Amino acid sequence: EEREAEAFDEKAVKANMEKLKHPGEQKEHVESSACGCPGSRAKMIERKPSAPAYAAYGASQERPVSQLRQWPCQIRLVSPQAPFFEGAHLLVAADCTAYAYANMHGDFMRNRVTIIGCPKLDDADYTEKLAAILAYNDIKSLTVVRMEVPCCGGLANAAKNALIKSGKMIPWNIITISTDGEILDI
Repeated sequence: EEREAEAFDEKAVKANMEKLKHPGEQKEHVESSACGCPGSRAKMIERKPSAPAYAAYGASQERPVSQLRQWPCQIRLVSPQAPFFEGAHLLVAADCTAYAYANMHGDFMRNRVTIIGCPKLDDADYTEKLAAILAYNDIKSLTVVRMEVPCCGGLANAAKNALIKSGKMIPWNIITISTDGEILDI
């Protein structure tokens, strides 16, 4: 196959070879595109200085213990008939909430079966899976912890639709976390 190409440029080849020998020396800052989604917008979170993380667990304090009660925890991976769902208080959390909200385990996961997902990255509607979990099991309550970003609305909507589809009338609520790690709505 023949096609048009630029003429061979020995200087350009040598310059490229030099760049390859020393990667990272000439990094350029590239502005990432938010792809039109406000939830993808890059932002720095300013926090007040605090003690180093390792100092937070001094001799007088116990180190926090994970409150995850089961595995797997990804919505896409759990079976609706998994035995840990029976009689459980269910927490459906957006992936990012555990990183944005510092005490996710202590405030929300304790005494709940926790499943997580991201409607944007998973490119999935969790309604069917959540409805199946609700239909197959005696779920005592449903709590959704989502981020304030618009794409997280898909998680809350899936939970609402799953409750309707399953025909179950159980206590439920939606908690919204800001990108700064604060609780906005309970």
